[in-house]
Amino acid sequence: MKNIFLLFLLVPLMVFSQDELLSEIDGDIEEDYKSAAFKGLKIVNFESTKMVSHKEFYFVVSHRFGSLETGFKDFFGLDQAVTRLNLIYGISDAINIGVSRSSFRKMYESSLKIRLAREKKGGFPFTIVSSSNILINTSLDEDILPGLEFKNRLGYTTQLLISKKFNENLSLELMPTFFHDNYVDYDAQHNSQYVIGIGGRHKLSKRWSLNFDYGLHLNRADGSPFTNPLSIGFDLETGGHVFQLHFTNAQPMNTNGFLGQATGDWGDGNIFFGFNLSRVF
Repeated sequence: MKNIFLLFLLVPLMVFSQDELLSEIDGDIEEDYKSAAFKGLKIVNFESTKMVSHKEFYFVVSHRFGSLETGFKDFFGLDQAVTRLNLIYGISDAINIGVSRSSFRKMYESSLKIRLAREKKGGFPFTIVSSSNILINTSLDEDILPGLEFKNRLGYTTQLLISKKFNENLSLELMPTFFHDNYVDYDAQHNSQYVIGIGGRHKLSKRWSLNFDYGLHLNRADGSPFTNPLSIGFDLETGGHVFQLHFTNAQPMNTNGFLGQATGDWGDGNIFFGFNLSRVF
């Protein structure tokens, strides 16, 4: 098992270790491109097209409280909080790798993000980034699920992130997404699932912006207890860093989680407050 975990964490490094690929992707002139459409690596839940720069190392702490609906009983979700720790490294300006661990379902995750095209002044109109993840659900219990195998713990995600910066204040992003869980909580749900995500950022002031994202699930099973994730947040830029505050109907922070296992309902006040803190090294 230890060897499998080590292989899982090193896969992105082994796949993209060749200097030829890095030089090919990074060979463009920086001055011709528009500034980033988003300031944070996440819009709210969904990945943005922002990349970690070459040789930069990000440590991101994400915290998501329980439902506000619980009121004082659980101190508005404080007693049911989950945390995600994420390490992201820029192999180049166009290739990022990461590993994370979330207390929700005790998830371990490996990520790979590659910028395929960049919005250019008077040229190509979009920034396009591919985002892929492999996760391991270590919370599954062999005593509860007889015959459980390691492969049942695995899940996968692949996304195409397409953003456009319309002006200094407004940016929008489209996120067609495929994800697959080898084990699903709802038996009628197909393991392979499809989502169209939309998101955006509107700058309110020099430091503040309003963000939102939403995932339209295309093949959710009839009778499923899960809902489409809708999230609203605020980004605060402080000295080159971004502090993100948000409200969402999805407590999980892994992509497979918030797309496939959101349980909240904005209409009932069953929403979750959270924040992201990042440190650059």
